[in-house]
Amino acid sequence: MRTPPYLVPGDKVAITAPASRVQPEDVAPGIKMLQDWGLRVETGATVGRSFHNFSDTFENRLQEFQRFLDDPEVKCILAARGGYGVSDLIDHLDFTAFQKHPKWLSGFSDLTAVVLHLNALGYEAIHGPMAKTLSFDTHSSEQLRAVLSGETPAFRMAACAANREGSGSGRAVGGNLVLLAHCIGSASDISYDGKILFLEDIGEKLYNIDRLMVQLKRAGKLKHLAGLVSGSFTDMCEPSFGFTVEEIIRHHTAAYDYPVAFGFQFGHESVNLPVVMGRTYALNVTAAGVTLTMQKNELV
Repeated sequence: MRTPPYLVPGDKVAITAPASRVQPEDVAPGIKMLQDWGLRVETGATVGRSFHNFSDTFENRLQEFQRFLDDPEVKCILAARGGYGVSDLIDHLDFTAFQKHPKWLSGFSDLTAVVLHLNALGYEAIHGPMAKTLSFDTHSSEQLRAVLSGETPAFRMAACAANREGSGSGRAVGGNLVLLAHCIGSASDISYDGKILFLEDIGEKLYNIDRLMVQLKRAGKLKHLAGLVSGSFTDMCEPSFGFTVEEIIRHHTAAYDYPVAFGFQFGHESVNLPVVMGRTYALNVTAAGVTLTMQKNELV
């Protein structure tokens, strides 16, 4: 798995809105933060436009994303926001120039599909803050800056009664649960074997969370994991389903013996810690708490 070059002051970051529409004032605080880090920022024309619920037409969103992929001066592509619309772009994008000059991508929610696709191509990518959310939580944004600069943060979580103790090490895979299930069988699909699976979601009915976990299980995605980390499951609906997210995940992983940790702060909350998908992490779950440590990668 290749690691894109880490950022240094003076590098260019491009902001694009490949999914739902977003207003310039929503990303302005994030732009200022990037500039305060010493980075140059180019904001794409899709930011501030609208086409139905999308930021722009399919063709304009595709063209802008392609331009930033192709531009060797762009060292990081930061999604303006998520929403809906990214996965339809993927098979129309040409990653030839990207593979000659790899760059970071950071995003979550709908951007899970692009992060997963970059992993499928053999490159690390970040499930983490976007331009709109960059200013929501100082700790999360500082962790993103650290990761993009080549630092290797270690995270600690409090003990949780739903956790399953144990330790495991493997490359990170995952993100938004709906998008992970959506990508099964596509060109963006990858093996989860030996990996640590990260999951999060927002606004789903609890029975659909159960259905999505069944899909992952039937597709063999849960059987040979090195571990599972559950992030934020925000604004879940249909509490009458009778089971919590923790109970659903524990039920569908009950046949396996890898560690399972709940309560990691990533997903659709203000605190959204960055995870480098494709990087090796060590997960240790004990009765006293949880540690999640990222391995240092040497650039080739």
